[in-house]
Amino acid sequence: MIFTVAIDGPAAAGKGTISRAVAERFGLRHLDTGLLYRAVGAKGGDPVQAALALTPDDLLRDDLRSLGAGEAASRVAVIPEVRTALVDFQKRFARAEGGAVLDGRDIGTVICPEAEVKLFVTASAPVRAHRRWKEVGGDEAEVLAQVIERDRRDAERATAPMVAAPDALLLDTTEMSISAAVETAARAIREVIEQGRA
Repeated sequence: MIFTVAIDGPAAAGKGTISRAVAERFGLRHLDTGLLYRAVGAKGGDPVQAALALTPDDLLRDDLRSLGAGEAASRVAVIPEVRTALVDFQKRFARAEGGAVLDGRDIGTVICPEAEVKLFVTASAPVRAHRRWKEVGGDEAEVLAQVIERDRRDAERATAPMVAAPDALLLDTTEMSISAAVETAARAIREVIEQGRA
């Protein structure tokens, strides 16, 4: 079975947690595509060469969830040659036999516009900043400023900007529990499977 769930949205909206949960529930492989960009940014040096030389082991670094790695990811993600180097890997993963859930910022629009299910997970900037601050600590006002700046950079980049696909289900987690968000996402996936479109 080839079946792709594309889950996009800004940082700390909950898309990673939702993606992992639905991948496990439906027995699908999962790829956090942001880790690819975080790994490239964390490697340092020439970002294009880092992207071309990226290996699965690079995704196992224990510093990829840090605020610094997220900032580095956003900076290298605007480089068209970096994106090109990573797109083929993501496309192959998405359409391989067995089904997959991918989360990122351009899965439903660029990487896999043919995905059977598309979700765009969002939340208000203050709520997302608070969630991120609880993870990484530091000054909460500074984390909010970084979240807002990252949103701007991701939405305004020339190549593959972060936007919801026209046919994506919008999932606003500002006032939604993670369990409710996972149930909403799972329901959307189940409906597509039951309609025989998988």
